[in-house]
Amino acid sequence: VQLQASGGGLVQAGESLRLSCAASGFIFKIDGMGWYRQTPGKQRELVAHIASDGSTNYADSVKGRFTISRDSVKNTIYLQMNSLKPEDTAVYYCNAELWLEGIPRPNTSWGRGTQVTVSS
Repeated sequence: VQLQASGGGLVQAGESLRLSCAASGFIFKIDGMGWYRQTPGKQRELVAHIASDGSTNYADSVKGRFTISRDSVKNTIYLQMNSLKPEDTAVYYCNAELWLEGIPRPNTSWGRGTQVTVSS
């Protein structure tokens, strides 16, 4: 299974970015997908998560500014990031909890990460 993330970049504070993450491979079912972020010297933290039923969960720091959405047909999630702040600067990683065809246990997969830099 592969998670391909895209959409990172350099923006100014107050601007917007949209991240995408597409899962591919012999996927039987995806339970949930999400975005995490990490800065040097800090632990990776959850930014937003969307479950198979469409329910969402956000870090307090991004509530009201970020929106996660999902295209189940394309096995793709999106993170719309508005009103970006310098403290949002991080490497953003895509995550998926999924079941692979022929494997009777769930699998957690990570994408490579995409850099988001917000200048003040």
